[in-house]
Amino acid sequence: MSKYPLNVARSTLFWRRLFAVVFTTSWLLPNFGSQAARAQVTEYCQLSSTAAQEKENLRLLALKGKQDAQTRYQNILQEQAQELRECRTQTWPQIQAIWLRLYPCDIKPGTIDQIMDRIVNRGYNQVYLEVFYDGQVLLPAKANPTVWPAVIRTPGAEKVDILATAIKKGRQRGLKVYAWMFTTNFGYTYAQRPDRESAIARNGKGQTSLYVVDNGSQLFIDPYNPQAKRDYYQLVQEVLRRRPDGLLLDYVRYPRQTGSDSIATKVSDLWLFSPAIQEALFKRAQNYKGLDLIRRFLSKGYVSGGDIAEVDKLYALEGEPLWQGRIPPPAEKSILPATDRQPLLQWELWQLTVAHAMQGILDFVTIASYPAKQQGIATGVVFFPDGNQTVGQGYDSRLQPWDRFPTTLQWHPMAYGTCGNVSCIVAQVQRVLSMAKPGTQIIPALAGQWGKSVSNRPPLEAQMKALRQFAPQLKGVSHFAYSWQYPQSDSDRKFCRTR
Repeated sequence: MSKYPLNVARSTLFWRRLFAVVFTTSWLLPNFGSQAARAQVTEYCQLSSTAAQEKENLRLLALKGKQDAQTRYQNILQEQAQELRECRTQTWPQIQAIWLRLYPCDIKPGTIDQIMDRIVNRGYNQVYLEVFYDGQVLLPAKANPTVWPAVIRTPGAEKVDILATAIKKGRQRGLKVYAWMFTTNFGYTYAQRPDRESAIARNGKGQTSLYVVDNGSQLFIDPYNPQAKRDYYQLVQEVLRRRPDGLLLDYVRYPRQTGSDSIATKVSDLWLFSPAIQEALFKRAQNYKGLDLIRRFLSKGYVSGGDIAEVDKLYALEGEPLWQGRIPPPAEKSILPATDRQPLLQWELWQLTVAHAMQGILDFVTIASYPAKQQGIATGVVFFPDGNQTVGQGYDSRLQPWDRFPTTLQWHPMAYGTCGNVSCIVAQVQRVLSMAKPGTQIIPALAGQWGKSVSNRPPLEAQMKALRQFAPQLKGVSHFAYSWQYPQSDSDRKFCRTR
C-alpha cells in the first residue's frame, strides 16, 4: 500500500467523472464535434476512447482525400484544443508534458497527425520533441549547416523539415512544442571527425566516454573547448530558427559510470585531461606556487611534502600558494613545515579540480541557453536529482551541479526512482525542492505508463497523485515517454513497419 492515500473528495469526483463517461454512448451525441471533444475521461484531461476513435476515423478519411472529413477533422482539432486549454487551467498540473522522439519513417503522410492526436487524447498540453540525440540532428539534410548528420537521410527527403512540421501540427492542437537536445554528449559521429579530436573529454586514464559508457554511443566533450562551444551554439541557433516554444538541455553533465567508477575519488577520475580544460585550470592559479602545485597534482594525482618544500624554494619570494577561491590559512599556520601543510593543500587542490570541472558544465549551459534567452524562448535544464551528490570524499561521477543552475531556467529533475512504490520518486523531488531557491520553476519528469506498473515503477496515476499530495505547488509534470505508452507503435515507426 502506498503511504500517500487518495484524498476522498478527489477520489469521489474521479469516479463520478468516470461513470459519466462509461454511460455515455456515441448514439447520444447529436453534435459529434463539440460533444466528443468534451468527453473527458479522467481528472488528467484525457479523452474517452469513443472521442479518440471518432477523431481517428476522421483522420483516416481525410487522409484518403475526403474533403468533408477533412473539414470536420480540422474543426474537432480546434474544439479539442480549446477544451484542453480550459481543462488544464482548471486541473492539476497545469502543464502535463510528454517526451517524444521522431524517426525517418514519420515523414509518411498522416503519421505526425496521429502522434499528436494521441498526445492530446492523453491530456498532454506540451511535447518535448527530441531534436539532437546520438550525434544526429532533426534538421533537413539540405538545410543542415551543423557538423552532425541529419536524422532523416532518406533519398528524396533531403528537404523535408520534420521539426517545423511537428511544431506546426502540435500548435494546431493546442500543444506547446519544446526542442529537447543532448548537450555535452555530442554523440559518436562527432568522434569520427579528426578535426574535433581535441574537443573530446578525457580522463586521467587516457579514456574517452566511448570506452566507459556501456552502449559505446555517448561521446562527451570538453565544455571548455572553444570549437565545441561554437559547434553547439550554431546547432541551437538552427533549431531556434524553427521557433519552438521552448528549449530543453539534457545530458548537461559528464559520463555516468558504473560500479566503483560511479564515484570520483581521485583526480584521474575527472575529465580534466584535454587541452582546453587544462589551460583554463592553470589560469585559475594566482601565483607561481599555485600554478606549480596544480600542475603536480594533475600529473601525479597528489602533492607530497617534498613537492611543497620544493615549490617553496623555487618561488621563495611568494607567500602561500594561491588560486581562485583559495583563502590562505592564518600566518602562523602558513609557516608550518611542508609535511604539516600537505594534507590541507592536497584537499584544497582536489576541491579546486572538482569545482573547475563543474564550472565548465555551468558555463556551457550559459552559452547553450543564450540564443533562446535573446529570443525570449523558455529554456529548461534536465538533470538527475542525485547527480550532484558527494559520497564520502568523492563525488558522483556525473559531476552535475544542478543546484547551481540558474533559477531563471526551468528545472526538469528526472524522478525515475525504481523502488516499486512512490516513496523514492517523491524523495527525489523533495531533494530538488529543498535545494531550489524560491521562484524556481520545477517540472519533474516521471517515467512510466498509464494504468500499469512498469520497470519497478507504479502507474503514472499513482505517481501523479503522490506528487500532488506532497507538492501541490508544482505547476507542471512531464512523462517519459511516448515510446513507453505506445511501444508497438514506436517500434513500427522506428523500423518502417506497417500493420
